[in-house]
Amino acid sequence: MTRQAEQVLSLEGLTKAYPGVLACDDISFSIGRGEIHALLGENGAGKSTLVKMIYGLVAPDSGRMTLEGRPFAPPEPRAARAAGVAMVFQHFSLFDALSVAENIALGMEEAPPPRRLAARIREVSELYGLPLDPARTVGTLSAGERQRVEIVRCLLQEPRLLIMDEPTSVLTPQEVEILFETLRRLAQDGTAILYISHKLEEIRALCDSATILRRGQVVATCTPAETTAREMAEMMVGASFAAVERAPRATGEVVLEARGLSAPAPGAFGTPLRDISFSLRAGEVLGLGGVAGNGQDELLAALAGERPSPRGMLFLDGQDIGRLGPQTRRAQGLATAPEERLGHAAAPEMSLTENGLLTAAQSRGLLRRGFIDWPGARRFAEAVISRFDVRTPGPQAAARALSGGNLQKFVIGREIAQRPRVLAVNQPTWGVDAAAAAAIRQALLDMAAQGAAILVISQDLDELFEVADRFGALVGGRLSEIRPMAELSLERVGLMMGGAHDMEVAHVG
Repeated sequence: MTRQAEQVLSLEGLTKAYPGVLACDDISFSIGRGEIHALLGENGAGKSTLVKMIYGLVAPDSGRMTLEGRPFAPPEPRAARAAGVAMVFQHFSLFDALSVAENIALGMEEAPPPRRLAARIREVSELYGLPLDPARTVGTLSAGERQRVEIVRCLLQEPRLLIMDEPTSVLTPQEVEILFETLRRLAQDGTAILYISHKLEEIRALCDSATILRRGQVVATCTPAETTAREMAEMMVGASFAAVERAPRATGEVVLEARGLSAPAPGAFGTPLRDISFSLRAGEVLGLGGVAGNGQDELLAALAGERPSPRGMLFLDGQDIGRLGPQTRRAQGLATAPEERLGHAAAPEMSLTENGLLTAAQSRGLLRRGFIDWPGARRFAEAVISRFDVRTPGPQAAARALSGGNLQKFVIGREIAQRPRVLAVNQPTWGVDAAAAAAIRQALLDMAAQGAAILVISQDLDELFEVADRFGALVGGRLSEIRPMAELSLERVGLMMGGAHDMEVAHVG
């Protein structure tokens, strides 16, 4: 139910087709003034295409939109912003070397003089509980503070409609609460909010109504507070799906060990690794959490061999692997999957068959006397596509042609399908829908049950509670004391991620 009856945005029969795919098929719904409206759907359901049409990034093939009763067909984002539509993207679009005020000015059509802009930033950020220092360099900000910059930049436009795409993926539970209070305040002031998230409990806590897409069509609407997360997930996929099951399993010998692992920051705004120590046993899932930008990428690069480590810091089966490269580590059974899927985990212009070959050539025997076994590589890619329900025309499709969630399923599935002895993954279910996330988490637990050692780096605390046996928090390139997950609460984990290690020890002690 909307807070007020007046409609802000109305969509009627919106349709968009790409070669071989009907991305949006006759979509109709409306958002009222002061309403927080959820847009739900599994990966490839059409959510991204729909919001791109609303924001002027893509033109619909047919259908029409009205904004506050007037025809609305923005040819570009500038026109959408001028009409009162603002969007906070999942991936921040900020320049690290510039100040908060300079970044905000770049997103404005006619920025006021610097002093007046700084005053306006302070005024708006304090009004909505998002304090910011306009002079701070963005590269020194936490992920939560960077998101504040993106939101304040939108609020300075005084939007009629605010679109939020996966806004809590990089926030601690405490920061999520601050964000929700801000959004509720905006809604009370009359702003309509279109909220996209795969975190269904958040949807239930925040949103007034929800529209659910499946394969480009509206298949259901609901009131989230009156609908369970499981019911919404099943509306999204059109079927029931099994809950993640943790079978009893025994742990074996230490397989992977870090002893005081340290490394300088890879760049001006990277994070140095500082004296990180942990051990990972066969059959165990070790979870490492942290707010984005606290050393997760740097740690995975060190484990993968992309950044060599000094001797005596990293061991696989007791052997020092610090100076070994990625392929040698893979040959010895250590596989990794980085967070950045397009450009790091997958080559954008290469096909899925070729991207499968990049990491599986050795483990799957796809190279024979210097020649590539292309039929075998294609069969491997097809097996990953089938097992992990990757929505794609086929293994010949380029990685860049997949939605983010579907590429994520392929990248993680590619590594799981090789059955490594040790698998280290960063954000394994980032951007995937509830059913796909459950399938990936179950596959990781099944690997552990079969004796593999699993390291999961994630900002999704629900995920870590679901799969991890032990937990440690990464803060500023340091790793907290690792504790059994059964001893920890969500609040305590959030405090650990915020750097309150001493408080955590005092509470749990």
